[in-house]
Amino acid sequence: MEKFEFQFDHKPDYSFLTVQIPAGKTMKVEASAMATMDTNIKMKTKFKGGFKRFLTGESLFINEFTAENGAGELCIAPAAPGDMDHIYLDNETVFLQNSAYVASHPNIDLATKWQGLVKGFFSGEKLFLIKASGQGDLWFNSYGGIMQIDVTDNYVVDTGHIVAFTDGLEYKVSKVGGYKSLFLSGEGFVCRFSGQGKVWIQTRKIQPLTTFLMPFRPRKNKG
Repeated sequence: MEKFEFQFDHKPDYSFLTVQIPAGKTMKVEASAMATMDTNIKMKTKFKGGFKRFLTGESLFINEFTAENGAGELCIAPAAPGDMDHIYLDNETVFLQNSAYVASHPNIDLATKWQGLVKGFFSGEKLFLIKASGQGDLWFNSYGGIMQIDVTDNYVVDTGHIVAFTDGLEYKVSKVGGYKSLFLSGEGFVCRFSGQGKVWIQTRKIQPLTTFLMPFRPRKNKG
């Protein structure tokens, strides 16, 4: 299977991805992530999940970039200020939290995976994971730096720090302590992994940042 040539710049704080797309080949990229591209690259937008899933927040917008009449260079800048990583899937499956997907080879199938009411806490605001499977390149990003952890038995991670994990790992979402701890300790839900596989975590999570910024929001004067 052909692999795309690529390079990362400005890691780990503001990672920037440059990919060389061979002539006639296509690359999948998350919506709004394209920064620059050669003029012979053409874009098409696809909507995965259907209208019903769009209403529940399960859908995924993907742009497809095709290099026509010769090879082309595509540069990608994810929305979150943080790191990016790359893995090559060889008929394997990886689950990504809903904002981690950046780009992939066209042979990588992307699907949204409903988690149910309780497991929905795993991915934060939206109740789905992105299931990436097949053979080819896969790029994903984080808020903050990325750390890869080899799980050989059991491992516990705060749900807000999870970026991705490999298929085969079992997981269960639960509270750190009781309900008092949930609302007063500053800690929320954790994911308890078991089995063997890999987990990628991010060194920061969004919720504490939004809490920190809340007092600085401009407010309208009433009356």
